[in-house]
Amino acid sequence: MSRALATTPSSDPDQLPAQLDPVRLPRHVAVIMDGNGRWARQRGLPRAMGHRAGVEVLKRTLRHCSDWGIGALTAYAFSTENWTRPGEEVAFLMALFERVLAKELEALERQQVRIRFLGDLDPLPEGLRVLINDATERTAGNTGIHFNVCTNYGGRSELVRAARRLAEQAARGELDPARIDEEIFAAELFTAGDADPDLLIRTSGEQRISNFLLWQLAYAELHITDVLWPDFDTEALLAALLDYQGRQRRFGGVQSGVQNGVENAP
Repeated sequence: MSRALATTPSSDPDQLPAQLDPVRLPRHVAVIMDGNGRWARQRGLPRAMGHRAGVEVLKRTLRHCSDWGIGALTAYAFSTENWTRPGEEVAFLMALFERVLAKELEALERQQVRIRFLGDLDPLPEGLRVLINDATERTAGNTGIHFNVCTNYGGRSELVRAARRLAEQAARGELDPARIDEEIFAAELFTAGDADPDLLIRTSGEQRISNFLLWQLAYAELHITDVLWPDFDTEALLAALLDYQGRQRRFGGVQSGVQNGVENAP
């Protein structure tokens, strides 16, 4: 599996909150940024204002993850199902992505962020695709946090794409089907090269993964919070990380010192 493909960079002890254990940080955090529309509705604002507020929260979350020594952040920005939203909202989101990327690219370069956009990018507006290609190329060699933005992304379509690519290789005689294992399959996913997420954060209280990283989240710890994404502040991120650090991660095994639910004598 791809759990071991990346390591967490050293955190800055001057930046890391004292409550966090620097050696037990997740290497990769994934976020489902839910609740922008509800946040706006509660305040009598247009949904667009919720999306704008959500962008600012994502920027702050990326900065904290980078400062605190987390190696990768993957955000679910636009799903394959989001095209069914009202046309004016979809158009606003596409324009927002384009505007934010153009504005923030220089800062991402200075901060050594490597940004990638994961998903089927062909249906996106041409101007946005040009910016995405430029940002990907300009930051490809950066050595800081890996920032993945899932755009027109769906977990099932990603798995079908990976299976199709392997089938095409086999049909051309380039791959023996008997050699296909988890590592070879994972190499065909959009996230190839990154460790699988250790922690999934979902805001707004919804208790589902919504077709997000279906392969990669197999062993992720889930943190679900009622906080709406535009209200997901530093304290909410800290709470998620502390929750993660309180978990026992066994990956299907048995906790050290415990066998069949009975603690073993030392």
